Amino acid sequence: MGRIIAIANQKGGVGKTTTSINLSACLAEVGQKVLVVDIDPQGNTTSGFGLAKTGNERTVYEVILKECDIRDAIIANVIDNLDILPSNVNLAGAEIDLIDVENREYTLKDSITQVKDRYDYIILDCPPSLSMLTVNAMTAANTVLVPIQCEYYALEGLTQLIHTINLVKKKLNPELELEGVVFTMYDSRTNLSLQVVENVKDNLKQNIYKTIIPRNIRLAEAPSHGLPINLYDPKSSGAESYRLLAEEVMGK
Repeated sequence: MGRIIAIANQKGGVGKTTTSINLSACLAEVGQKVLVVDIDPQGNTTSGFGLAKTGNERTVYEVILKECDIRDAIIANVIDNLDILPSNVNLAGAEIDLIDVENREYTLKDSITQVKDRYDYIILDCPPSLSMLTVNAMTAANTVLVPIQCEYYALEGLTQLIHTINLVKKKLNPELELEGVVFTMYDSRTNLSLQVVENVKDNLKQNIYKTIIPRNIRLAEAPSHGLPINLYDPKSSGAESYRLLAEEVMGK
């Protein structure tokens, strides 16, 4: 039965999509069967695997609104062992479309339940907001993995996010746990990166992954080629880091 991990942070630009793409690809690389669900209207995880954001008639939007079966919307074997439920800009309207829907917080969970036995891991890439889409992801998930950029305001957003996780746990999904925090965009040349890591460790008794994702030019280039880092540049420090993170995730 699949372990469902929501990758969430309401701040944009913290490496959420980068982590969704590359953690998923590194899990698939070692033989795990993975489903990636792109729940971000920007659709960057979809395009990061080389899929077009337009032209897909069946996406996560249709699945959430129960207009199509999740099994018909999943694109199989985008890379070896990895399937994708794609997204596109229509998803931006889902908030409004769901207003009148009964049990709207569970609509994604209902669909994922139908396929979760097929996968070892289901990775949900959330939008950069604490919206109904993010709540849907957290209601469907077992755990939440939080990427944090090594910058000054990192802790501010984290407190709000943990409050939301606790709220979802209390009201909608009692099984939900914080998977852990992973530091991204770490620059070993700056004292600030080190201070942020120490600061979060002091303030957060929660699980913090040992693997720290560095600032890496190859990581930034990979999505424009529609490839995860382990296929774009297998020997880069970014690829090595995400392989280590995948090992840690599997070790839990």
